[in-house]
Amino acid sequence: MGYVPMNHSLTTTTFTLDGYRILETKGVVRGIIVRSRSIFGTIGGSLQTLVGGNISLFTELCERTRVDAFNQMLEHAGELGANAVIGIRYDATELMGGVTEVLCYGTAVVVDKS
Repeated sequence: MGYVPMNHSLTTTTFTLDGYRILETKGVVRGIIVRSRSIFGTIGGSLQTLVGGNISLFTELCERTRVDAFNQMLEHAGELGANAVIGIRYDATELMGGVTEVLCYGTAVVVDKS
């Protein structure tokens, strides 16, 4: 089955969706992204640490990585025929210096208005 575009309002960190009932559980779905910082990003981020505060280069990289992992998870859920994902969580692991894995996972379900 192909990718079914999913309504982001049907995703949650909880295990229920208000106003919907779960008809079927499709299983665990995940999106995994492994990213490294470029040499330019590392130098730019290092320079930003000199003045303190938010290191925007790294913040943008982290946010982009989380969004990509989330979207990959939604695509996985759509391939299984789900129209919602519940119990969404993120995990990150540094695989080696400057290389990080971001995992977004949850339970793919089919829901209907109750």
